[in-house]
Amino acid sequence: MADRRLQVFHAVAKHLSFTKAGEALHMTQPAVTFQIKQLEERFNTRLFERGGARVSLTAAGEVVLDYAERILGLSNELDIRIAEMTGQMSGSLLVGASTTIAEFMLPPILGEFNVRYPQVRARLTVANSDAINNAVAAHTLDIGLIESKTSHPALQCEVCGDDELQVVCTPAHALASRTEVDARTLLAHDFIAREPGSGTREVTDDYLRACGIDPGKLKTLMELSSPEALKGVVATGLGCSILSRASFEKERQLGSLVAIPLRPPLRRTLSLVYPKERFRSRVVLTFVDFAKAKLHELTA
Repeated sequence: MADRRLQVFHAVAKHLSFTKAGEALHMTQPAVTFQIKQLEERFNTRLFERGGARVSLTAAGEVVLDYAERILGLSNELDIRIAEMTGQMSGSLLVGASTTIAEFMLPPILGEFNVRYPQVRARLTVANSDAINNAVAAHTLDIGLIESKTSHPALQCEVCGDDELQVVCTPAHALASRTEVDARTLLAHDFIAREPGSGTREVTDDYLRACGIDPGKLKTLMELSSPEALKGVVATGLGCSILSRASFEKERQLGSLVAIPLRPPLRRTLSLVYPKERFRSRVVLTFVDFAKAKLHELTA
């Protein structure tokens, strides 16, 4: 429904590249340039500054971008509203999830949701919690699932379960025979950490501070952005770590890794985040209810 020139303008403004916008829209670069030229003639002003390979918005371009996002958003809402009136449960669903949830909790949830609603096309983006929050706030994702609460002012947050984090190490590690580990004991052992910005890192650092320990005092050998990579390093015997129980259940059952509860226990919330004051389709609302129920079952 929206003016094609606005769609093309929006793509160029977001990519700041005529070539990349053309690739995203499956258009040739001359066709993109023609659409932008028509829009500039319509407003009788330049919308982009072009300097070699660099493209930037003019002041007028910034104004047009603001209106274009609102117009395109309303056009999309119109399509969704009419589809919902016909009783269809179809459309796209852009889901973002922090790494642990995406790798160890979300696959069965998305699989069952697809079985129930085969006309819905779900697309999953995996990143750390900070990146997911920012993408949802920027409206490039419909909904995010993260391993903590969020204080982002543009986001609504709903707690949908909790998750226990425990110390993991090899059966030969000095901590393996313990029934529980207090935070201060970790200072004496080499430690493998998640990267800054991850939900696991944030909740672990907060826990240590609450126990009176500066996280910087840990003997951290390396920081890794993937639970799988972290488990692989821990399995070599290089050090211990703190991970979600959901992420190493298979290794625990096989006996390749040992899980030791912390004292006091370390638990974190699992949350759904979505933009405040934004239209949400029936697909998104249905997935929110479905994911909340399933996450609660998985973590009960």
